[in-house]
Amino acid sequence: QVQLVESGGGLVQAGGSLRLSCAASGRTISNYDMGWFRQAPGKEREFITAISWSGYLYYADSVKDRFTISRDNAKNTVYLQMNSLKSEDTAVYSCAAKGNRLPVITERNYDYWGQGTQVTVSS
Repeated sequence: QVQLVESGGGLVQAGGSLRLSCAASGRTISNYDMGWFRQAPGKEREFITAISWSGYLYYADSVKDRFTISRDNAKNTVYLQMNSLKSEDTAVYSCAAKGNRLPVITERNYDYWGQGTQVTVSS
């Protein structure tokens, strides 16, 4: 079992930055693909970025060039640096882990999920 806890969410003005953290416990995540998803009010949860166990990066077009995912396996933590935030980035952000090699963009492929952290961007 892997437990995931997100932190770092909050209220920020448009154009600002936030850094989310996803701390894992229970098992080392070095062999897991790690993803970030978000769900805005009234919308379905969507994939935004992932980092494979080998370090390969994936980004949704909506966040490319603004968001950066990284991992520190020594700290068993994944990060999401969010820059140039827009009001449409307002959502609950959740991290997820999967030990399989199925596509990272599909949420049903993930085995473990955090509880989520709220990000609100004011315009």
